[in-house]
Amino acid sequence: MGHMEQYLDEPVRNVLELMQERIVTRSTYFGVQALKSPLDYWIYQEIITETRPDIIVEIGNRFGGSTLALAHLCDCLGRGQVIGVDVTHEWVPDIVREHPRITLVEGRAVDRFTDVAQLCPATARVMVIEDSSHTYDNTLNVLRTYSPLVQVGDYFIVEDGICHHGLEVGPNPGPMEAIETFIAENSHFEIDRQREAFVITWNPKGYLRRVA
Repeated sequence: MGHMEQYLDEPVRNVLELMQERIVTRSTYFGVQALKSPLDYWIYQEIITETRPDIIVEIGNRFGGSTLALAHLCDCLGRGQVIGVDVTHEWVPDIVREHPRITLVEGRAVDRFTDVAQLCPATARVMVIEDSSHTYDNTLNVLRTYSPLVQVGDYFIVEDGICHHGLEVGPNPGPMEAIETFIAENSHFEIDRQREAFVITWNPKGYLRRVA
């Protein structure tokens, strides 16, 4: 890894590959590995500060770094709970498990929807972040299943639309194609591309706002 000045004339695609390597191998939050672009995380805190969700459902937690970061944002706001859903939480350390705002639910997200929904009061403002297997079918199923939890004005974020749309990684078709299918069939949501204002994002077309 070099320094910024030596990459000023590099194509954005090459810069994305450098950032991807850093994100997946060496990025941590409070010492916990966090597979998250810091630019997108900044957007998350803007959305959370603006919408002040009662509950954030994060689907796909892996090591738990981003789960902890979301809980700390809730700490700063003095409100909110984080529900982490993944097929296993075996790699999640105690600092994440013991945070009072975090509840971990194990299993496939679609299979555990009823349990997650029971943790969300009917009047709760819910933000959903989908970051699980990234296959087209799984992403679309999660969108269809969890979207009713999101109220008007709130967000459903689908991560890693960058797969084969900036980085040649992951399933193809993948999240972006699932987003396009979902938006075509569901008029309650729109893609908020203003949330991509840093230009570099791992979630192209992935910031979905409920409008009806």
